[in-house]
Parts: sequence; C-alpha cells; structure tokens
Amino acid sequence: MQRIMTSAALVFASALLLSGCAASGGGGEAAVDTCETVRTEVRDISNGAQNSLAAGGDPSEVKSALEGYSERVDTLAEEADNEGVSDALEGLGERLDEAADFAETLPTDPEAEVDGEAVAEQQTAIHEAATEVTSACAPETEG
Repeated sequence: MQRIMTSAALVFASALLLSGCAASGGGGEAAVDTCETVRTEVRDISNGAQNSLAAGGDPSEVKSALEGYSERVDTLAEEADNEGVSDALEGLGERLDEAADFAETLPTDPEAEVDGEAVAEQQTAIHEAATEVTSACAPETEG
C-alpha cells in the first residue's frame, strides 16, 4: 500500500513540475513567436524595399512602394512591446522614408543612367537598419 502512495505522490509531483515548466515556458514561447514575426516581416520589408530600388522604373511607383513598406514598419513599431525593438523599427522607418525621398530624384527616362552607387547606399542603409531590428529582438529569445 505504501508503495502505491509513494508512486502516486511521485506522479503527482511530476505532473506539478511539468505543468510549472509548461506555464513558465509559455511566456517565453510567446516572446519568441512575436520576435520571429517581427523578424520575418522586417526581412520581407527590407528585401522588398531593396528590390524596389534595384528594379528602378517609374520614380513615383518606387516612392509609393517604399512608402508602403514604411507604413508596414510603422504598424510593427506601434505593436512592439519591447522598447529596443520599437526604437530599431523607428530607425528602419526613417531609412525607408529617406529612400522614398531619394526615389523622387531617380530619372523618369528609362534610358537615363542611374547613380548605382547612390542606390547601393540606400539599399545598405535599409539593410543595416533591418539588421538592427533583428539584433534588438535577439535578447528576447534567450533566457
């Protein structure tokens, strides 16, 4: 009889231990999921913005695309619950706004030469700002 009670006590203690681990891990998983969502969105935004600049075309269309990416970043920043991530997203939004302003300076003539170095600088600034967001999100996944 004592053996059954000891076994029951061990099963009960194990169940409590596992439920405690699951409960404490839930918040961590939520933070990881949120961070992964931000990373995925930022990667998509960064790639899209850089591709828009590389593809060229009608400057007003490039500007419009970049403004759309900036709006997506603004939405992410409003939803961010981590100040570091929010600040990094604001930085990315600023780079996208600068790139949109730059797009207005692109030639409207498809045969005109585009300053490849200036385009590359805009792309690099966007990439670096996106990397800052990813770095700001990294501490949330540890622990």
